[in-house]
Amino acid sequence: MENAKIKVIIKRPDEKYGHMTNISNTLENLQRTVEGYIETVTYSDCPCTESGNLVVICNEEGRIRNLPFNCRLGMDFHGTIIVCEAQKDEFTDLTMSFKA
Repeated sequence: MENAKIKVIIKRPDEKYGHMTNISNTLENLQRTVEGYIETVTYSDCPCTESGNLVVICNEEGRIRNLPFNCRLGMDFHGTIIVCEAQKDEFTDLTMSFKA
């Protein structure tokens, strides 16, 4: 699955909500998107995803490099972030569904 495209939300600091898109699931592309080495923050048992594992991929040095503030999701994110899901050790499509 490493070379497949996955459905994600990309949110840049200047966007209010971010946008849904398909991106190449390669380390090089993820690093290019967040402009540096990646760090992942996993939110387990997330009821709005099929897998239960919501993942935010961010620049691991975003704050240190003074990248613009993006958002707060339990912690502050700086620079562009990618939101997807994960199953085992693979990033997968974002399949958010909101249950009543």
